[in-house]
Amino acid sequence: MKKIILEMPPQAYRDIITHLLPGKTSNEQAAFAYAKAEDKNEELLLRFIEWELIHPKDFAHHTDFYLELDEKKRAQIIKRAHDLEASLVEWHSHPLLRPAVFSVSDLLGFREFVPHVMWRLKGRPYAAVVVTPSDFDALAWADSPEDPCQVSFLKVGLRKLYPTELTLQKKRSL
Repeated sequence: MKKIILEMPPQAYRDIITHLLPGKTSNEQAAFAYAKAEDKNEELLLRFIEWELIHPKDFAHHTDFYLELDEKKRAQIIKRAHDLEASLVEWHSHPLLRPAVFSVSDLLGFREFVPHVMWRLKGRPYAAVVVTPSDFDALAWADSPEDPCQVSFLKVGLRKLYPTELTLQKKRSL
């Protein structure tokens, strides 16, 4: 199995976490990062290029436990990734849940969204990160839009941050 690594500068990581977990809301928040995919023999590196926060006006639905982008914002994000020849890395928060794990509604959304994005981006990988105030989990669709793989770690500067790995463990036990 290929090792999958998300790499980003420390300031970008701090900025995304501050946006996702502002401390004054229980609503889920979202952001997208654009990343260059470097596929090496036993390793897929998704190297951060830039990111875009998602504002409340960009959601079709936005509650404590569910969010959905509106079609216009979704198209803008995919177009930006296409123009950059980049992969997309979705980030969203579960501010009230611990430990970090993707919800059933997240997984159902991926089943619809990931194949469309990978098709539009000519097969480039897609990744998703869910954060809580204490930890995170991360998945990537590297070879197939139907089968997510566990992200091995998030490299922030010189630090390696490891996901909970609970989503795929939970999925396997169902």
